[in-house]
Amino acid sequence: MGEIVLIRHGQTEWSANGKHTSYTDLDLTAEGERQARAVAARIKDRDFVAVISSPRRRALRTAELAGLTVTETTEDLAEWNYGEYEGITSATIHETNPGWWLFRDGAPGGESPEQIGERIDRVLAHARELLDRGDVALIGHGHALRVTGARWIEMPTEGGGRLKLGTATLSILGFDHGRPAIDTWNAA
Repeated sequence: MGEIVLIRHGQTEWSANGKHTSYTDLDLTAEGERQARAVAARIKDRDFVAVISSPRRRALRTAELAGLTVTETTEDLAEWNYGEYEGITSATIHETNPGWWLFRDGAPGGESPEQIGERIDRVLAHARELLDRGDVALIGHGHALRVTGARWIEMPTEGGGRLKLGTATLSILGFDHGRPAIDTWNAA
């Protein structure tokens, strides 16, 4: 049975500054490109039967610099839609909405936790169908991949809020005695 390897895209100007970035299609910074190239060494011994990516440039460029050939793109793997909070930091949001927590509350004009959970569940169902043939790479974004980790281990979307995830990190989803498990999380 294969494993699912989650790869978060490399640094962008907005991720470096803590700004919520969903539909804004940013390029990697020079540091983000360096981070993405470093991913190649960490996955060199894996043979992926599928490489599924968000269609955003930052994810696709990370895959390219990591030496991966994307076999499929899907909006289901795009970042959580932040709606009115696009381009704004959590600190700024908390000035007017101090109790706000994305993983519980969603984003006004964007997605609810239930909506992103449904998208990620579709991604995981598709990836799981491929695991009998080998490993599957999912290249995406911080909050969406945090939800992916939570949903893999049958937690609600809110559970993703307890899983920190840095840029250009690897996380590995596998099995323990036939049950979904997180083997590695947030590995640099």
